[in-house]
Amino acid sequence: MSLGIFQVPDPVNEPVRAYPPGSAERASLKAELERQAGLQIEVPLVIGGERVTTGNTENMVMPHDHGHVLGKWHQAGDAEVDRAIRAATDAKPAWAAMPFEDRAAIFLRAARLLETRHRDLINASTMLGQSKTAHQAEIDAAVELIDFLRFNVHYLQEIMREQPISAPGDWNRVEYRPLDGFVFAISPFNFTAIAGNLPAAPAMCGNTVVWKPSAASMLSNHYLMEIFEESGLPPGVINFVPGPPAAVAERVIAHPDLAGVHFTGSTQVFQNIWATVGKNIARYDRYPRVVGETGGKDFIFAHESADIEPLVVGTIRAAFEYQGQKCSAASRMYVPDTIWKEFRERLVAQMETIAMGDVRDFRNLMSAVIHKASFDKLSKAIEEAKSKVGGDVAEVIGGDCDDSKGWFVSPTVIVANDPKYRTMCEELFGPVLTIHVYDAKKYEETLDLCNDTSVYALTGGVFASDRAAGRLAVDKLRYAAGNFYVNDKPTGSIVGQQPFGGSRASGTNDKAGSMWNIIRWLSPRTIKESFDPPRDYRYPSMAEE
Repeated sequence: MSLGIFQVPDPVNEPVRAYPPGSAERASLKAELERQAGLQIEVPLVIGGERVTTGNTENMVMPHDHGHVLGKWHQAGDAEVDRAIRAATDAKPAWAAMPFEDRAAIFLRAARLLETRHRDLINASTMLGQSKTAHQAEIDAAVELIDFLRFNVHYLQEIMREQPISAPGDWNRVEYRPLDGFVFAISPFNFTAIAGNLPAAPAMCGNTVVWKPSAASMLSNHYLMEIFEESGLPPGVINFVPGPPAAVAERVIAHPDLAGVHFTGSTQVFQNIWATVGKNIARYDRYPRVVGETGGKDFIFAHESADIEPLVVGTIRAAFEYQGQKCSAASRMYVPDTIWKEFRERLVAQMETIAMGDVRDFRNLMSAVIHKASFDKLSKAIEEAKSKVGGDVAEVIGGDCDDSKGWFVSPTVIVANDPKYRTMCEELFGPVLTIHVYDAKKYEETLDLCNDTSVYALTGGVFASDRAAGRLAVDKLRYAAGNFYVNDKPTGSIVGQQPFGGSRASGTNDKAGSMWNIIRWLSPRTIKESFDPPRDYRYPSMAEE
């Protein structure tokens, strides 16, 4: 029972720690890396608050040292999936009835634990299990997830405050119910923050969740589940159900009580999910909400007036940080012939300084790609491009691949003569940037080419000192990117500052880190209360003359 109208703490973006040499924060993180690297842990399922083991296990390895086993995780079968759905269903009434401020406090406490006692834990597990550098882990696993939790609580309160007007004698109000049923959250390997947000956002709205984490981020996701529980999350609200993706998804999505799907991953998988929902639509007791952020073929577009130094820096960071394994990573670029020579010289000079290796060496900008399948796909595309030099391809810069110890792909630039060359159009999800050099006199036509080249529309940006040229790009590329940047790289969106999401084949554009995502997990009900209801059915107009 609530005895007040409460105000959640105003959210502010969590500061990013720099981990400079000699700092206490650097020493602390390095010690945690050493501790975790010396362990081999066992990751169970968590269903209704209980640890469940199946004996059907897979190893967790470091991508940058794939012979180093960090532990093993248990895979769910049909029985465990069904049990998780029952646990979510059983937990729903009490969780939905819990006052907002109590649900909010659980996730605010999780944010505080991530900020303080468990910051090194979540960063180190993300570094070792997903091959993120200290900086990339910090801005993801700690900072962005803290921001998601704090800002989403704020957005939920703001939505609940949105109320209708009332006529004299009436009181109209809207309550924001959770969805009717359970939510299925499917998270990717590349962002620990996304893995935390996909189940947490629906849960804080009063929903219960079946969460299938990625096999390639199991270590950090296991610790996230433990942090949610330590924060006071009741059993069954979020059920941690790792397992074979297709088998788990098919069984969950076919269930008649499915209320929604919260997804981040590949376009093909999301389309399969949508098709499966459509196929089962007559079986459901309601129409499920389907929210997804998928792929991208994100671009940087340079005008001849671009300041070359920030253009080079933005290109390096957008294309090669975290090995290009961000949904927002720049993987295609358009550079005018008038600045190409100078830009190429500076870009190559900077690429030659990039250090790549074990994430425990903080001097490295890059590490390994996530697994062998990714390595094989990328190395094949690079070799194919090298075979096209003299035809569709002008040159390939970099492109060394070595999987002897870790799955390492060096930063690679493919200069494509053909603006519709395969790697200008298809998502590779790695440190491969394809550049097309265009005729500077055909700036406007090339903007149209950029808009029409890809089925995706996630992120992109223009570099231009000429204001009119920048304005033209903003207008021409209005639907080419859901997150657009002017004189900045197209990566690194910040919760509360740049709500994230795209359309076309990039997803439903429900903007993670904003009220537009939170509102998808609510089902409003309007209540009208009359204080003095009518006592005669007849209207004044019905009276006789």
